[in-house]
Amino acid sequence: MNVSVGKHWEEFIDSLVKQGRYASATEVMREGLRLVEEREAKLKALRETIEASLAEGGELTDEQVAAELRAHVEARRARSA
Repeated sequence: MNVSVGKHWEEFIDSLVKQGRYASATEVMREGLRLVEEREAKLKALRETIEASLAEGGELTDEQVAAELRAHVEARRARSA
């Protein structure tokens, strides 16, 4: 499969490889796709949670919303650390 990403992304990928952060352009692309896949899985889980809550006639309390938001923020911080 050949993929055209455009000049901006080519330069970005090249810079990551030149900096030694990745061994190859393929490695950069795989990491990017892994992150997209991870995000899509999280969105799917969130949608399923919302659908289940709505099916239950569910309403979330302020505390539940705050707890979910805190967990989401903490997970993002842990990934970026």
